[in-house]
Formats: sequence, C-alpha cells, structure tokens
Amino acid sequence: MTGDSPTGYSRTWRSALLGRVVAEIETEIRRAWERLAVDLDVDPDSSEAIEVAWLVVDDPAAYDWRTVDGAIDRLSCPACGARLTQGPAACETCEFHHRMRFGAREVDRQHVPPGNEHALRVASAVARTRHRYSARARVGYELVLPELVAGALPTTPQAQAGKALINKLTDDECDRVVSFAQVEELARGR
Repeated sequence: MTGDSPTGYSRTWRSALLGRVVAEIETEIRRAWERLAVDLDVDPDSSEAIEVAWLVVDDPAAYDWRTVDGAIDRLSCPACGARLTQGPAACETCEFHHRMRFGAREVDRQHVPPGNEHALRVASAVARTRHRYSARARVGYELVLPELVAGALPTTPQAQAGKALINKLTDDECDRVVSFAQVEELARGR
C-alpha cells in the first residue's frame, strides 16, 4: 500500500493494515502537537510553532512521545535539509534527534498491559523511520504494530520465538512478508 504521510513522504507499506495503523498513529501525533500549540496559544503551523518544536525536541523528557514526534515532523534538519530524523542514516543530526525522541514520556493507555505504550512507541518509530533499521527489525516491529495499537503485548517468550523465526529469513524475505504466518512458512525447516 502506498500513502502520503503528514511528514510529506510517500511510502509503500508491507500491508494495507499496516498503512492504516500508521496513518492512525500519525493522526494521533498531529493532534498531540496541535493540542500543545493550542495550550501555548500558538498557531500550530506558524514560525513561532517551529521555535516551540525545537524547544520540544531539545527536551523530550518534558513531553509525551506523540507530542515529541509531532514536533519532529515540523522540523527540517539543519545538516541535511530533510525532515528531521528522516534524512540519510549517515546524517548525524537526524540520527541524534531520532535517538533523543526515545527520551520522551510514555504513559500506558487504559486497558492495555504495562509496557504496551513503550512497545507501540518503538514499533511506530521503526515504521516511520524504516531506513534507520535492519530488515529483520522492520519486519518484526511492523508486523506486531497493529496488535500493539489494539492493546496487545507479546510476552517475552512470544517475542523471542518470533525473533528466532525472523532470523531464519533473508533480508529480501523480511522485506516481502506481510504476516507472521508467512514468516513461519518461510522459516519452516531452516
């Protein structure tokens, strides 16, 4: 599935479901940013909002991760010119801010297991900045993302078993699979 994201990039997703889930997450991120801007009496699309966005990304621990990601989405990297964190993997400024985003707050949603919000945040960051991760990391996080949004959280043994199967696939196979059933089928007998 191909779709345009709020960050201005056209993407091809491994499945229509993943594309819909990422679009939902990006809507939540945009709304979190807009709420902060409104709370500060700032037009979310103004030059003043850009200044606020830099303050947010420079102090991610003071904000929820969706707000931080919303601020990131409004900024251009001063080093490479791409959207912040979206530049080439070799861009140290994009990489720095990509790592810094993980310092933001994570508050589990109601009625989800503890740790779901952390897993959701990591999986969405992987899906939104795919070029920063290996094919094996991408497939694992992207396949589990819809379940995380629905409130599930794999147990440690389930995650380890999934990773063991994924590790049996080639990078090309990792990039092509659209379900854990396909991962199991390809890994069988290896």
